[in-house]
Amino acid sequence: MRKFVAAKLHCITVTDADLNYNGSITLDPEHCQEVGILPMEFVEIWNKASGARISTYVIYGERGSRCCVLNGAAARTCQVGDEIIVCSSAYIEEHQMAEIKPRVLTFHRDNSVRGRMFYDGWINEDGTKAFAIRDGSPDGNA
Repeated sequence: MRKFVAAKLHCITVTDADLNYNGSITLDPEHCQEVGILPMEFVEIWNKASGARISTYVIYGERGSRCCVLNGAAARTCQVGDEIIVCSSAYIEEHQMAEIKPRVLTFHRDNSVRGRMFYDGWINEDGTKAFAIRDGSPDGNA
């Protein structure tokens, strides 16, 4: 088994930080559900401003709020206004890389969706692995 990208929120802006909460990252469920990130799922967070990299779990905030709130110890790693990348992963067999088609959302500074894409991996007949970034969603919907 290998660890592969499963979903990504790319350049989402931190809207708040709550050091006194128990932990986690609070995200708008609309964003999470579109890419397939579940509540209580562990994600990695990469801060573009500081380079900090942490792991925590997701909780859903208010639907439609466009929130991105770092809680507990995670609040120390980001400032309000920082752009971060939130990435979930899955452990799969190498041959399954052609099946997962991770969804990615990119964002404007107000956390409205800028773009939708997916990662497309495949295995060529000679066994070499290949990868492309495709616009839209793997099922052809917006």
